Amino acid sequence: MHSMSEEFQSLGFPEGKRYNSFVGYFKRKYGERLQKIVLDAGFTCPNRDGTAGRGGCTYCDNAAFHPSYSTPGKSLRRQLDEGIEFHKVRYRTTEHYLAYFQAYSNTYAPLERLKQLYEEALSHPQVVGIVIGTRPDCVDEAKLDYLAELAEKHVVIVEYGIESCYDVTLRRINRGHDFETARRAVEMTAERGIDVGVHFILGLPGETRQMMLDACRMINELPVRSIKFHQLQIVKGTRMEREYAERPEDFERFSLDEYLDFFVDMLERLRPTLSIERFVGEVPPRFVNETPWGLIRNVELLRLLDRRLEERATWQGRKL
Repeated sequence: MHSMSEEFQSLGFPEGKRYNSFVGYFKRKYGERLQKIVLDAGFTCPNRDGTAGRGGCTYCDNAAFHPSYSTPGKSLRRQLDEGIEFHKVRYRTTEHYLAYFQAYSNTYAPLERLKQLYEEALSHPQVVGIVIGTRPDCVDEAKLDYLAELAEKHVVIVEYGIESCYDVTLRRINRGHDFETARRAVEMTAERGIDVGVHFILGLPGETRQMMLDACRMINELPVRSIKFHQLQIVKGTRMEREYAERPEDFERFSLDEYLDFFVDMLERLRPTLSIERFVGEVPPRFVNETPWGLIRNVELLRLLDRRLEERATWQGRKL
């Protein structure tokens, strides 16, 4: 019979952690830290232009997620150069970078246009790969075949915003696609040997804590490599801000202490092979009416998560 510590050590999590950290996975796979440079390539999204809907998702203000160097008026080369300068201050030893097409839906254009943009980014001497943030309803076989070709020579990660496993929630937030569309997009991408990441928001209206925990089963079944979670942040000027003012009882809100415990509950239910890229989101304070956790930085939150896992003597996947 294994002791608890032996069982957790045998999972081989990076850096002695109690969960599978994405940074650790990356270092093991590529032998170095690869820093993402966020790009705005001027895309829109089918949920804004009328194809799938109008007005976008109810929680969305894309400006809230942008670093200062990333603006669509600048060429990709300039955004990359400025992004590398920006990150050099913090990560002095980083030599290679990933071009992160982040703003809106970055496969939402004809294939020829996508080829031009991706190849322009990959031509930068310090860029070794691309990360493409997009929606599950914005890919098709031809685009994925092209990305599979790119992945033979470069790092290629496709990151899908799924946000929730529940269709009732997806309708309520005006997402414009259902969970089955997300599942199929993820499967089509993984079938081609492309690394897949997914994104979920915790605390969307109508979802109880139990629903969020139950979603882990559906997440575990997706053939994805990495996952990002954000706590819901109510951004000023969005439709969700109005909805929250009118029906606050429909929203699960977490204190920092509650969120740490809740996320540990989630980790226990997530398969150990899933790399955790983020467990919280940071929106600049000017975009929100309240910062209930104070101005605490991501690095400190990661320390608190490590400590909570240790205090509870638990680890990712323990309850599977």
